[in-house]
Amino acid sequence: MKLIRIISAFLGVLAFSSAIAAQAPKPVRTQAGLVQGTIEDGITVYKGVPFAAPPLGNLRWRAPQPPIPWKGVRKTDAYAPACMQTPIVNRDLGLEPVTTSEDCLYLNIWTPAKSPRERHAVMVWIYGGGFTIGGTSMPQYDGEKLAKKGVVLVSVAYRLGEFGFLAHPELSAENHGHSGNYGLLDQIAGLRWVQRNIAAFGGDPSRVTIFGESAGGISVSMLAASPLAGGLFQRAISESGGSLAPARLAREGGENVPPLSLAERNGAAFLAKLGAASIADARKMSAEDILKHSPPGMGGSWPNFDGYVLPGDEYDLYRAGRYNDTPVLIGTNSDEGALFVASTTLPAYQAAVRSGYGEYADKILAAYPADSDAQALRSDRDLARDATFGWNTWAWARLQSRTGKGKVYVYYFSHRPQYPNQPRYKDWGAAHGSEISYVFGNFIPAMPATAADLTLSDEVSSYWVNFANTGNPNGAGLPQWPAFEEPHAQVMNLNDPSKAIPVPHLRKLEALDGYYAWRRKSETKPKP
Repeated sequence: MKLIRIISAFLGVLAFSSAIAAQAPKPVRTQAGLVQGTIEDGITVYKGVPFAAPPLGNLRWRAPQPPIPWKGVRKTDAYAPACMQTPIVNRDLGLEPVTTSEDCLYLNIWTPAKSPRERHAVMVWIYGGGFTIGGTSMPQYDGEKLAKKGVVLVSVAYRLGEFGFLAHPELSAENHGHSGNYGLLDQIAGLRWVQRNIAAFGGDPSRVTIFGESAGGISVSMLAASPLAGGLFQRAISESGGSLAPARLAREGGENVPPLSLAERNGAAFLAKLGAASIADARKMSAEDILKHSPPGMGGSWPNFDGYVLPGDEYDLYRAGRYNDTPVLIGTNSDEGALFVASTTLPAYQAAVRSGYGEYADKILAAYPADSDAQALRSDRDLARDATFGWNTWAWARLQSRTGKGKVYVYYFSHRPQYPNQPRYKDWGAAHGSEISYVFGNFIPAMPATAADLTLSDEVSSYWVNFANTGNPNGAGLPQWPAFEEPHAQVMNLNDPSKAIPVPHLRKLEALDGYYAWRRKSETKPKP
């Protein structure tokens, strides 16, 4: 009897060990070494895979270097720390505290492939956060549900704030006359890693779609115009992105990207604030000291027109047909500005428009009118939506549909999510970032999904996956999404139900179009 119990126990241990082994995928070889993933609900997941060397010490404010090779098998079962930042915590909107480090250039992979011989389309996610916050570990960005629809999902980290976008004359001298776009170079390095390695994970390097939201969507726009990214992707999705406004020379409304010369002056002022006499001295400082002196909040640091990563004004590049011509799926949300404009008054709104829009302010105020505090709040939010996101998307769609071969598909996400029952959210529509949960299928606890939300999420994610597979979002069982074609352009209104509609807020967009044309004519801008 004792012998039977021993044999039974041995067989139980053997069966348990076999089950564990069955759940452990075989290690995959990358250019730097073997990685061991995990299996989560049928999807193989690799978290914290190095795609570049840690940008520490003398590598701070330099282009990313190849990953450092390792021996043996590297476990990839946990997210790497997010890049240096002062996180904004808002659990209502899914913004959780994150661990940060300057050693942060890692990516994550979710793959449905059971064999490297499979060739699934690849979707590479670029997170948002005003180029100042963000990371790959947010629960909303988990790629499992998209991977279950048949794509390999990759999320890539990139340096933020002054670590990712500090320009300075000394740095430009080190880099053949350009500096400040290290965060974008990180994204490009991640895409190069995908080209070299993703086939081993069952991905097809000839069908790569870059997609991102907010600063991630703006990054997608910049990569679409950057010669350095040519050939690294075959489709592009920009959610609340686009970067087609003229260069920012002072405090002009609706303009964000400075020329290199201004970015260098800003960088010199930052070094003075640090108390560093040189870049060499600043590289010796701790990351925490640099972060402590960095501009607070989102948007304090931004890419610049360096003539290398970003050749110049994207509007001019697109007019000349000088961009990476691929199919694109781009769009905005109906109430983007709600997240950024909490309150205002009539005098404050009018003063801000006159300050930012100069001699063109009267025409902007006519398009975005206000004769009360309540109307000023609505117009302020609408102007924030259109000047930051809506016009850029519309301009991108018009220019590429005229000069490119890749089809353009435009969406307008107007479905209101289930916001927390708090006064601050009572008058919000589809605010900035609302579509993310519907794309990934991940809804945060504070905003649980209804049956209608889940239905729309399945529809939206299917559009995105279809586009990644073929360059066309349409498919069986989905409302027909027409390509954007003038003069009777239509966009897909993603709501319950979804349907094609004329371009929303067209008169407002046309007013901004006149404003940007006036800016380009009245000011000297960097040329491509």
